[in-house]
Amino acid sequence: MNAGDTLALLPLLLIAGTAAVVMLAIAIRRSHALTAILTLAGLAATFASVLAIAPLVPRQVTPLLLIDRYALFYIGLITASSAAVAILSFQYLESHAAQREELYLLLLLATLGCAVLAASVHFVSFILGLEILSVSLYAMVAYFSDREHSLEAGIKYLILASVSAAFLLFGAALIYADTGTLAFSPVRELSLGGSRMAFVVTGIALTVTGIGFKLGVVPFHLWTPDVYEGSPSPVTAFVATASKTAVIALLVRYLSSGAMRSPPVFYVFSVMAIASMFAGNLLALRQTNVKRILAYSSIAHFGYILVAFLAGSAIAAAAVGFYLVAYTVTLLAAFGIVGVLSGPERDAGSLEQYRGLFWRRPVIAGIFTAALFSLAGIPATMGFLGKFYVLTSAAAASAWALMIVLVITSVAGLFYYLRIVVALYSAPPEHVGEHPGLARASALVLGALAILLILFGVYPAPLLDLIRSTLVLIG
Repeated sequence: MNAGDTLALLPLLLIAGTAAVVMLAIAIRRSHALTAILTLAGLAATFASVLAIAPLVPRQVTPLLLIDRYALFYIGLITASSAAVAILSFQYLESHAAQREELYLLLLLATLGCAVLAASVHFVSFILGLEILSVSLYAMVAYFSDREHSLEAGIKYLILASVSAAFLLFGAALIYADTGTLAFSPVRELSLGGSRMAFVVTGIALTVTGIGFKLGVVPFHLWTPDVYEGSPSPVTAFVATASKTAVIALLVRYLSSGAMRSPPVFYVFSVMAIASMFAGNLLALRQTNVKRILAYSSIAHFGYILVAFLAGSAIAAAAVGFYLVAYTVTLLAAFGIVGVLSGPERDAGSLEQYRGLFWRRPVIAGIFTAALFSLAGIPATMGFLGKFYVLTSAAAASAWALMIVLVITSVAGLFYYLRIVVALYSAPPEHVGEHPGLARASALVLGALAILLILFGVYPAPLLDLIRSTLVLIG
């Protein structure tokens, strides 16, 4: 390690340092406002450091981490997502008498785990980042243990994540047994031929089990609706956006070339993508809880992302990046609205709680409508362009079966998104409980997210140019 390496690691060091400062501040004096300010200051400094060190990369820091423009792009996206979650958490936690400050500490640690994943080029850093993220999420999911379904969600996530980690570790051991290294590069450059192909293919399959669990794709999706419903809304937003963004960033780097040319690996991912698109959209049709609808839709959306991933070209990698940004902005807005409307006892989950919302809170209803339209892929939103780029990449790779499934399931998905929209603009029920007011900081975040949804849905060129510039140095 030298000064250049330390400078390259500055974003990760700042997140870790902020977590230490927040922990000490909580130990000295409990203050919800101070803890939130320290958290946001640390995340802002981290985002600024990403921009500052961009001219100095790429840089290999030990065999474990590669800090390049690709890693910095995803670290920046994860940091921005965490900052939005922190701001939305402040109003959400204000209505709770329980200890609130520790949630920010856990959020910072989870962000650190995500950042490590985005920069990983080695199984050791992969597993370390994944466990830092997972252990933090265990506590975040069950943070309000006195709530209905909260402990259940936390225990389900703990058990299933532990099992998936065991599969991942065994898969890494098999790959090491064949290649003699834990670095990603031999796997990416492998042609998967020869007498010992079964070792590597089995190892990749087992590591994909751990990755598939974190993404919540079929058949590793069973935890998703229960965890989304039982978690506090800001935590659900983080699980749905930052944690999954980090895993996709790692997956693209891990299997972006040689291994994907193996028919067994390609077919496994194809089956996962098709099953996720069908299961996510069809199961969402039966739901009456908004958080569970968004949970099942997330299964379908990561099936869409896998379609672009399977295309395996520069166009496809750009499509994955754009779709992740669109999905992150949209889900932060959607779960931000859920959090704003939630009370101290339970989150605003039931569809009936949203009936007639436009006539009581027109601005909030408008932002939620924009988010739902983006998820549905309605034109003039980021979600529409995201699906368009995914379809373009699939067409370039002649993945016609995946394209057909994507189009059919997307049409089916329109129903449950429009069902929520219809509820928003329906006549309100006679007896409606009071919703909390909208804090200024939360209003600014939600307004900014809504603007981004439309702005990049109409004029995506700057974002696409940025994403393409990060793909040159994936490695």
